[in-house]
Amino acid sequence: MQGEIDPANWERIRRRLHEAAETEGLIDVAVERHDSPLGTLLVAATATGLVRVGLPSEGEATVLSDLANRVAPRVLIAPRASLGHVRRQLDEYFERRRRSFDIDLDWRLAQGFRRGVLEATARIPYGQTGTYTSVATAAGSAKAVRAAGTALARNPVPIVVPCHRVLRSDGGLGNYLGGAEAKAQLLELEGAR
Repeated sequence: MQGEIDPANWERIRRRLHEAAETEGLIDVAVERHDSPLGTLLVAATATGLVRVGLPSEGEATVLSDLANRVAPRVLIAPRASLGHVRRQLDEYFERRRRSFDIDLDWRLAQGFRRGVLEATARIPYGQTGTYTSVATAAGSAKAVRAAGTALARNPVPIVVPCHRVLRSDGGLGNYLGGAEAKAQLLELEGAR
């Protein structure tokens, strides 16, 4: 039919529009889908760094809406150079070739005590675990164990900031935004269980 764009041309047009939007500074948050053993992740970056890793259990629409409401309204599923770097490191992690991430983070979704908990969590080495009490203590409030759990449940960059490495004091898994099965899978991948 006349006027239809063939798929190859459509992809070229889409790429050029994304590049133009990036060049003009019209994308506040770039998002890409990334296949992983856990399912499709959403990785999102601002000019500052990685701002969000959305787990499959969260739902794409929920993650995109949250980004638009809490970070910036101009969210676009579009490639960004920094996301290629993130995606490559995620692949290396899932292939057991990477034990830590070297990624700039945009911490705007975690402030105060929550950020302290996440920074303490980021220091837990690959293949090891901490407890909710240990990360609360490292963040400056040993008695704020429940608040530490809440901070971990709202971790905007799971996997990269390894909240799956935080267990209950009795060794139980505790909760995980991606679900108990995903938490166990990540710990098994790292040889921590």
